[in-house]
Amino acid sequence: MKRTLETMSNLDTLFGSNIEEAPTNLIPLTSIVRPKTQPRRYFDEEKIQSLAESISDVGLLEPIVVRKLENGTYELVAGERRLRACQNLQKQEVPVNIIECNETQANHIRLIENLQREDLNTYEETTGILELLTILLKKEETEIIKLLHVMHDADKGKTPQNVLGNPESQVIQDLFKKLGKITWQSFLTARVPILKLQGDIKEALAKGEIEYTKALAISKIKNDTARTEVLQQAIDEKLSLSKIKELVEKSVTKESVPKVPTYQPKDVTIRFGKVNKLLKDTDIWDRPQQANQLVKYLGQIEKLLMSASNTDV
Repeated sequence: MKRTLETMSNLDTLFGSNIEEAPTNLIPLTSIVRPKTQPRRYFDEEKIQSLAESISDVGLLEPIVVRKLENGTYELVAGERRLRACQNLQKQEVPVNIIECNETQANHIRLIENLQREDLNTYEETTGILELLTILLKKEETEIIKLLHVMHDADKGKTPQNVLGNPESQVIQDLFKKLGKITWQSFLTARVPILKLQGDIKEALAKGEIEYTKALAISKIKNDTARTEVLQQAIDEKLSLSKIKELVEKSVTKESVPKVPTYQPKDVTIRFGKVNKLLKDTDIWDRPQQANQLVKYLGQIEKLLMSASNTDV
């Protein structure tokens, strides 16, 4: 029997897998272990509890998918939310589909299932697609992004079109076509920039606390403290994008306002007078390295003062 998850994914031909599943079995919940890598990083505890209540009322409608390990335990392949909900209910046994697959195939399935969730947010989708591509092409994330840029240049006619016909480019194009969520071109221009966002912004995106367009606007605030305050306010008060942009504009304007000098021009003049006296009495000229450094600094001061004089004219 063809595994339902794989059939529904429409990605069979992409992986060339033919995974068979055994009938549903009941196994101890404690015998299921999580994999070392988990595509989904954040779980909404309220939704997990809601699922637990549903399972308590009508039972687990879709079995958890596992694979048997050599030590006799079962590794989770698909159904992390269901597993967590069953743990909340402190169930002793759970229904599972035990499939025979290797670690690479299991990672494929986890990523596919994750990418087809209805509640998938933009950040999770972006990182999930990149992780899937690293497995498919056996390349690092940076190499995948570089290849996408090369494909983009070819698509725009900046480089030879035959780049789009090579095997690696075909894998990328096939994946996006089968996922049906976003084109590879839009993924490069609109999604890859997410990876460059500040840590606090990415964390909020991963948790689904804020939409991508709002997070992108807040990321324009470079001051960490100011950005964190606006981010938290946007989350707590569920601010609209327009309101967020107003706060961002105020914060960015505040950052660009020159700070009021903490010195007086008269004090600076006095200091220069002291420096001039020190120059007359110093023996620094007997130490070439320090003398060269002094001349360098004097040159910078002269350049700065001349530039200021020209601006005043």
